[in-house]
Amino acid sequence: MPEQKFLWKNSQIRKQIDVLSNKLSSTTILKNVTYLNSYLRQWIKANIWIYDDRIVYVGDNLPEQTTETEVIDCSAKVVVPGYIEPHAHPFQLYNPHTLAKYVSQTGTTTLISDNLFLLLRCNKKKALTFIDDMDKLPYHFYWWARFDLQTEVHSEEKIFSHDFVKKWLEHHSVLQGGELTGWPKLRDGDDWILYWLQETKRKGKRLEGHFPGASENTLTKMKLFGVDSDHESMTGKDVMNRLKMGYTAALRQSSIRPDLSKLIKEVQDEGLTTYDHLYYTTDGANPDFYEKGMINRCIEIALDSNVPAIDAYNMAAFNVAKYYQIEDRIGVIAPGRVATLNILESIDRPDPIAVMTKGKWIMQDGIPQQEDHEVDWNQYGLEPVDFKWDLTMDDLQFSMPLGMKMRNAVIMEPYSVTIDSSANDLSEKHDESFLALIDRNGEWRINTVIKGFANHVQGFASSYSTTGDIIIIGKQKTEMLAAFERMKEMGGGIVLTENNEVIFEMPLQLNGGASNEELTHVIDKQAKLTSLLQERGYSFDDPIHSLLFLSSTHLPYIRITPRGIFDVMKKTVLFPSIMR
Repeated sequence: MPEQKFLWKNSQIRKQIDVLSNKLSSTTILKNVTYLNSYLRQWIKANIWIYDDRIVYVGDNLPEQTTETEVIDCSAKVVVPGYIEPHAHPFQLYNPHTLAKYVSQTGTTTLISDNLFLLLRCNKKKALTFIDDMDKLPYHFYWWARFDLQTEVHSEEKIFSHDFVKKWLEHHSVLQGGELTGWPKLRDGDDWILYWLQETKRKGKRLEGHFPGASENTLTKMKLFGVDSDHESMTGKDVMNRLKMGYTAALRQSSIRPDLSKLIKEVQDEGLTTYDHLYYTTDGANPDFYEKGMINRCIEIALDSNVPAIDAYNMAAFNVAKYYQIEDRIGVIAPGRVATLNILESIDRPDPIAVMTKGKWIMQDGIPQQEDHEVDWNQYGLEPVDFKWDLTMDDLQFSMPLGMKMRNAVIMEPYSVTIDSSANDLSEKHDESFLALIDRNGEWRINTVIKGFANHVQGFASSYSTTGDIIIIGKQKTEMLAAFERMKEMGGGIVLTENNEVIFEMPLQLNGGASNEELTHVIDKQAKLTSLLQERGYSFDDPIHSLLFLSSTHLPYIRITPRGIFDVMKKTVLFPSIMR
């Protein structure tokens, strides 16, 4: 079990004991609740005593001391643990604070999150200070420690220095190593990754894979390397194969793969009789996917799919907490746990009417409670980008014979470019556009053509990408320059230009990769961008992940990366980036 930071001082524990001994009043009493006892797998009637941020008693008794105690009669109400998202990507245009603030209103009070954004866009020391400070917010934040960047960059060893990875793994908020998008390197002999896997195990922490479509042989090899879980099951057979090998498996319901109901039906058809080693994930979905909540929606789907109610709720909290070895803190309604819980109208309605996190109400009687916490992003170096370079016509020279063809929103195939790409404008009668990836510091560039993105996007610029480098797309070079110039003025973001006008802009104030605006605002912006691009020939439904994954080498078949055009299957740079 990993070493953990103890949550309460001796003096606080003594006060908690005094509450139980009727020498001190509870902060809150929930009377006559029906609560989920995850250990007994039963719904039980009880009274819950809470002192500050800790549950001190669950049982039949009521306290003698109730001076200044908030007493709430929960007859006919149901109490379950706060829901946990075990695989969050918290910088998908939104940021961890605004995401948690929004989804906690529908019961998801814990995020176990990717650190990739912090590795690529944040000062190393400030990144660790940031995750310390997130603990002070009225939500639960835990983190992963990555061992690969899911792309090809220059000087990767500077990012993954020994001391830095060690500090991440030693941090009390870091629960696992992974996700292992670079598992082919591990399989093919990368002992540096293997070393970090072993260090993770020595510290008693979990290892998460990333194995879409993996064969039985590959899954077995990854088990021998020590991997504990995987979230990439795409069929019920995938889930069953992982369970047979001793993996914990996630059932995914994301904007890219909304598979949950299908996966549940298929594992039921396969004869699954226990859900103890399964949990849900939304896997870093787009902002608009969370409009009606996060894990609450997964529970609803599970209940509609005839999953027993106790299992449906355990997959939302207890199974996650047990897997990550934090059930002594969260994921359970029991004495000694943090008072993070949801009050429901009934078992079949997972949307809460009240939410408590760390002993404080953040939503009560269906009304959000005022949150006074603000995040000063500047102190972590997460501020608008100061681009100290200009984009010129010389940077928009396109002569590469190999282009990227979109099979869908995220899969790119190589194809031979036959159009004349030396012109300043491309015809709007076909779906081929100029594409450039340019170093955020202006040092290098790689230029090609992308097929299938749009028919008549004239100019488009985005600092939202896997690496934080700048994506430029368009049919007209002058419009592409204009889009970049506006993005530069904003300090990073997404810009669409047409006929000498900016028709869409979305500032991304956090180092060009995420917004500091509330999630409702981000949802509106994302919807507007998607609509405008689809009107201009984008034929898929997820331009946000198209941008994010253009450089992501954990997906086939070809990618545009800081090192150049990269063949994922052959692990080869086909055309290197060039210095500006």
